[in-house]
Amino acid sequence: MTVPLVVIPTYDERDNLGPIIARVRTAVPEASVLVVDDASPDGTGEVADGIASRDDAVHVLHRPGKQGLGAAYLEAFDWALAHGHDPIVQLDADGSHLPEELPRLLARLDRADADQAAPDLVVGSRWVDGGSVENWPVHRQVISRLGSAYAHLVLRLPARDATAGFRVFRADALRAIDLADVHTRGYGFQVDVLWHAHRAGLVVVEEPVRFVERERGASKMSLGIAVEAAARVTWWAIRAPWTRRPPHLARRAGDASDREVQRVGEQPRPGGGEPAE
Repeated sequence: MTVPLVVIPTYDERDNLGPIIARVRTAVPEASVLVVDDASPDGTGEVADGIASRDDAVHVLHRPGKQGLGAAYLEAFDWALAHGHDPIVQLDADGSHLPEELPRLLARLDRADADQAAPDLVVGSRWVDGGSVENWPVHRQVISRLGSAYAHLVLRLPARDATAGFRVFRADALRAIDLADVHTRGYGFQVDVLWHAHRAGLVVVEEPVRFVERERGASKMSLGIAVEAAARVTWWAIRAPWTRRPPHLARRAGDASDREVQRVGEQPRPGGGEPAE
């Protein structure tokens, strides 16, 4: 039986890490946890090591420095696939993603709709019916809503909350996405992966979640980061106006024999080949 893996990237989350891991282990006892720490100056990595020494289901990846959220997730995805985990969950360390909602998101991964197969990717969405945010200032809500709406419109993405970081992937979905072609390392990483999933013909659904602003520590989000992400989305749309799902990539997500996406011809990289952040 495959074991779910909850990936928690960290940078200066010492006060948040212990409580969030405890909540994950309570909500989904069968799941393992992978903490990916970018050499946090506040000692988050040492806290993670201490937890892992007491719980065999908790693992830690130490990275040499702050290299961006996307780089942390990409390394974690490689680790998850190498160790046979399925499905793989993205979860923030700051408590904004509620571990108590994990069972519902995991269950949604196995539920097919009348008009499509069971999903390859479940996005925990703030901006669909039933979704909500708590304790967010108005300007943060505006940035998030506008950013997601812009990416949804320009790239024709199959999700309203394109920047959401609470996600559940089938292992085969990550294999189909071609992670080596995901170049974004910052805030735009979530949009980048979603766009790759769309172009690979994966079935993407949104499940409403409650997003709660962190109580401890400082947010790493800023207007400058959001503007940079919007610029990248614009560049991808300009470079690849054929962003609708190519017909030759469409497939039934539930057909395991069709998990490997057929590649027809060469297409430009979404990042335009620019260096990673």
